[in-house]
Amino acid sequence: MTSGDLDEGVHEITSAETAYTDAPTVKRPGDEDLYAEKDAHSSLAGSPAQSAMDVKGTAIDIPYAEHESLPIAVPRLKRRGLFGQLTLLAEVENPKTYLRKTKWFITFIVALAGSTAPMGSSILFPSLSQISKEMDAPTTVVNLNISLYMLTHSISMLIVMRMLSGGASASVQAVGAGTIADLWDPHERGRAMSIFYLGPLCGPLLAPIVGGALAERWRWRSTMWFLAVYGGIIVIFIFFALPETLANRKQPHGDEQAPVEQQLSRMSSRQVVHFTAKWLKAPKMVFLDPLKIVLYLRYPAVLLTVYYASITFGSLYVLNVSVEHTFSTNPYNFSTIIVGCLYIPNSLGYIAASVFGGRWMDQIMQREARKAGRYDEHGELIYRPEDRMRENAWLGAFLYPAALIWYGWTADKGVFWFAPMAANFFFGIGSMLIFSMSTTMLTEFMPNKSSTGVALNNFMRNIFSCIGSLVTAPIIDAIGNGWLFTILGLVAFASSSVILAMKVFGPRWRKSMDAVSH
Repeated sequence: MTSGDLDEGVHEITSAETAYTDAPTVKRPGDEDLYAEKDAHSSLAGSPAQSAMDVKGTAIDIPYAEHESLPIAVPRLKRRGLFGQLTLLAEVENPKTYLRKTKWFITFIVALAGSTAPMGSSILFPSLSQISKEMDAPTTVVNLNISLYMLTHSISMLIVMRMLSGGASASVQAVGAGTIADLWDPHERGRAMSIFYLGPLCGPLLAPIVGGALAERWRWRSTMWFLAVYGGIIVIFIFFALPETLANRKQPHGDEQAPVEQQLSRMSSRQVVHFTAKWLKAPKMVFLDPLKIVLYLRYPAVLLTVYYASITFGSLYVLNVSVEHTFSTNPYNFSTIIVGCLYIPNSLGYIAASVFGGRWMDQIMQREARKAGRYDEHGELIYRPEDRMRENAWLGAFLYPAALIWYGWTADKGVFWFAPMAANFFFGIGSMLIFSMSTTMLTEFMPNKSSTGVALNNFMRNIFSCIGSLVTAPIIDAIGNGWLFTILGLVAFASSSVILAMKVFGPRWRKSMDAVSH
């Protein structure tokens, strides 16, 4: 460092100290005893140093970069969301300035909520045969209530109610991934996204065990009561502890986007427009607006990422149905609760990949940015979504198809149960690497519409899982586990060419998306 640099730094700090007399004191959510808010609409975010009050009331200077600035709390009456004023955790102007412990707490809540949909679909796996016998319905029809995602006395009502509950709980995964993108910077997002995905993927770990135990003791309807209680607890967490995390963007001023009725001069015309818009807005929002996300498939980067994640997710549901269908019949003939325990190995693989894979992915991303020499004017690394597709992607692309073929033939030949379950463990590792990578990449390809990208991913992959759940049992009866999972494994191996395509063409596709968005 030269003397000129030092003088410049001293001058900047002195300027910041001078500016303190006119600067507001800000409040740090989760640390009320340190800071008190004087003006929620002002900050020192652009200064190289910021003054605050310590516990004794003494002014201190805290140097920080822009991304390390203190969080500025939004006044309670100005919080967004239907019940935003009731949340105990304050909303802030820039969610990335939350304390790390606050970020992890929000991530934990979102992960917990994200487990509801997969838990609801997985809790019935051990008792599918029980439902089929009690309701006198074919196995394929019973599987439909899982793929579409109540106490009822008909299979039709069960399917309808499960479809409604699945639709309600599925929104958490899309909005939850968007919340993670709101909170975390790109170089930390991989680990955070992996922890978030522990929720949706721990559902299949715990749900079959709980479902098997409940179904064996109180029959399968008790699992629905369990889900109702679990959902109620999650609602309380969301209601009181989950603030709005989307950064508040200023609305355009002037006549740029003035409502149509403000541009009309005649009162009768304004009334007609207002009345018509009022009644057309709701149907449009319900039936047409959700389908707009499909238009993003015109971008090759989004299309290939969603396709690869969907193939992987569809394979997961084929495997889950196969476990129940295979191990509840000859030659294994396991009881309901034992069948539930057979879902543990792949879930342990999910956990292992989440704990270590996310941090590994972030390290790979930082390494690639340094190798390419990408730095901004502040000396910070510039990250690219395609940096995440390196050796971690190739490991996942090899592990999960190989594990599918391994499971298929060992289960088909009636080999000792440990052999197919070992394959499921490696399937869990490989598939989790693909899930976390693809979801994180979508939030970065679409930084301003991260929830939209994840919603599109969920929409497409659930179509694949629906089809997989419906056709698995009949195909196993026709050709056996061996050939089914060989075909599926070969399709998965071929689909890994997406990784190569993203490596070669990804930068060009991303730039074209950025050009369109701007």
